[in-house]
Amino acid sequence: MLRYTVIFIVLAIIAGIFGFGGIAAGAASIAKVLFFIFLVLFIISLITGRRKI
Repeated sequence: MLRYTVIFIVLAIIAGIFGFGGIAAGAASIAKVLFFIFLVLFIISLITGRRKI
């Protein structure tokens, strides 16, 4: 999932350089959402990984 976030960030930067404002904004918002989903899943895995069964 972090890979997709990086892909969308790179796409937003490239689209921003070439002047495609709508595409850049869309890709940046998708990258933000994917990053926060990744962050939440990472924190959940850290919490559940520390428990001893």
